[in-house]
Amino acid sequence: MTEVTRTIRIGSSNGLHARPAKLFAQAVKDSGIPVTISKGSGAPVNAASILGVISLGAEKGDYVTLTADGENAASVLDTLAELLTTDFDEA
Repeated sequence: MTEVTRTIRIGSSNGLHARPAKLFAQAVKDSGIPVTISKGSGAPVNAASILGVISLGAEKGDYVTLTADGENAASVLDTLAELLTTDFDEA
């Protein structure tokens, strides 16, 4: 299997705080494959962990890197990328 990586710009106006982090982490869990997320040169964290995702301190406009390994990794990352670029804080 090959590792797939995507670099995504955070779209949520409040960054990856509680609500977007929860939605994102749940989507990772539902994907059934291991996914990590990292910001800058920081260490990657388990993307299925809400606390791990929040601990990155990713703000609007920051770039994060997703890495997945497994069946359908590319399509899983495409879906997750769409979540990260959406602004969940818009009414």
